[in-house]
Amino acid sequence: MTTQAKPNQYLQYSSEHNHSNCVSEALGTAEQLCVERGVQLTPIRHKVLELIWESHKAVKAYELLDRLKPLQKAAKPATIYRALDFLIEQGLIHRVESLNAFVGCRCSGHQHEQLLLICKHCHEVEERPAPDVMNALSQEFKHAGFMVHSKAIEVHGICGKCLESNGSQN
Repeated sequence: MTTQAKPNQYLQYSSEHNHSNCVSEALGTAEQLCVERGVQLTPIRHKVLELIWESHKAVKAYELLDRLKPLQKAAKPATIYRALDFLIEQGLIHRVESLNAFVGCRCSGHQHEQLLLICKHCHEVEERPAPDVMNALSQEFKHAGFMVHSKAIEVHGICGKCLESNGSQN
C-alpha cells in the first residue's frame, strides 16, 4: 500500500498555512511509510526529520547538528549524514543541491520528480509537481537520446508571499 499525496499539498503556502498541522502530517506520513516498508524511523532519524520540518526553509546538515547537539550530546556529523541518507532514500526529504541543504518532501507517499521554487528573500522552498514542465523535459530527453536517472529542477526567485509583502521593491 502506498500513501497518496493530498490534493491540496501543492498549493502555495498562504497566510492561513497551519504549519503545526503540516509538520504533524509529514511526521505521521513518515511513520506510516516506514512501517509499510519495514524500515526503522529511529528516534534520531525522527528528530532530524522533525528539525527539517520546523519550517519550509532548506536547512544545512551542520545547522541540524547544532540543533540536535543539545538533545543528543554524542551526535556527530556522521550521525546527521546517516539520518539524512536514510530520509532521502525513503523519499521523506529532498536535497536542495544549489544550497547544499535539505527540505521536507510534501509528497512522500510516491516516487516523483521535483520542481523546487526557492525564494531569495524568505528562503522558503516550495515543492511543485509541474507535470507539463516535467513532460516537456522528458520529451527533450527522449529526442536527445538521453537516459535520465533522476530529475530535479531548482528555480531561484521571489515567492508570491514576498512579492505581496514587498510590493514592487524587489
